[in-house]
Amino acid sequence: MARDNYLFTSESVSEGHPDKVCDRISDAVLDAFLAEEPEARVACETFATTGMVVIGGEVGLSDKNRLKTFMGMIGEIARDCIKDIGYEQEKFHWNTCHVLNFLHEQSAHIAQGVDKDGAGDQGIMFGYAVDETPELMPAPIQYAHAILRRLAEARKSGREPVLGPDAKSQLTLRYEGGKPVEATSIVLSTQHLDADMTSDDVRAVVEPYIREVLPSGWITEKTQWWVNPTGKFVIGGPDGDAGLTGRKIIVDTYGGAAPHGGGAFSGKDPTKVDRSAAYAARYLAKNVVAAGLAKRCTLQVSYAIGVAEPLSIYVDTHGTGEVEEAAIERAVRKVMDLTPRGIRLHLGLNRPIYQRTAAYGHFGRAPEADGGFSWEKTDLTDALRAAV
Repeated sequence: MARDNYLFTSESVSEGHPDKVCDRISDAVLDAFLAEEPEARVACETFATTGMVVIGGEVGLSDKNRLKTFMGMIGEIARDCIKDIGYEQEKFHWNTCHVLNFLHEQSAHIAQGVDKDGAGDQGIMFGYAVDETPELMPAPIQYAHAILRRLAEARKSGREPVLGPDAKSQLTLRYEGGKPVEATSIVLSTQHLDADMTSDDVRAVVEPYIREVLPSGWITEKTQWWVNPTGKFVIGGPDGDAGLTGRKIIVDTYGGAAPHGGGAFSGKDPTKVDRSAAYAARYLAKNVVAAGLAKRCTLQVSYAIGVAEPLSIYVDTHGTGEVEEAAIERAVRKVMDLTPRGIRLHLGLNRPIYQRTAAYGHFGRAPEADGGFSWEKTDLTDALRAAV
């Protein structure tokens, strides 16, 4: 039986976190290739450390000469990302860091299965939705993201120039009757550019924004605040700690409130089902909840590389379902083609829409006019209700 009264914690990291810098660069490379050719193949990994960015992996365009031209643009793409994030530190500066490009043409052995409309990878993917927030996301991760997004906006607007790009938030919520009602602790570590600032000074800067973001009544006299609890945080980003693409998969998804298949997203084109099928699973789970078929839904889908049809679909409504899980499993197959090509077409994934996903979560975001976050739409509710 599900518990109704408990504490749950999730964390988020900002766009300037070393791993997120790498996710951003990998997705920027992906977007550049997809803008050139919607069927481009990309599996890009990035590593960043003091004064250096290393990029590697596989890429593919139908025009081999154009591919060579693109290889010469990788350094500029990386520098533009670092500049936009805001790094101009002595030992990690967008204009002076070394960018090493080791991308190469996609393996023919991988391409052969994808060219036949099969999955570009194998594995298990999970989607999740719950009715505790308007976005149908778990509240701890949704609001941990919101805190950092608001601070980034204040920093980039010039309103809070003392804040640096690197930050991490952690939010513990108390649940009562299965719903979040109170923040029992707020942890925020944020880089600051004034070395003389104390933890209290930093709290004075960030607290108004945190209060602005969290729902009314969640912060009480009992709420514990831990702002820069170790003291100064001046050196941030890859100069303070090395970064790598794909190391923040729980931050990217549900903050630990739901299972994760293990596959990272950033830098992978949508033929790779550990990205596109995870988006499809979230899309379906969200529509199940939005349709009123359950208050909470976990959906798993699995694939074999080179094989088009999913091997399995599993639904768990955690005792909140209005219909049997097996009926929902049958319904999702009816309302959406879950082959890799079917997912890409249904959600419009062959577009340069991925760089914006690299920080503050891939889920719980508003669908955008150009197709970004299309997996957050709730346009299948009628079809699902009819199918069950």
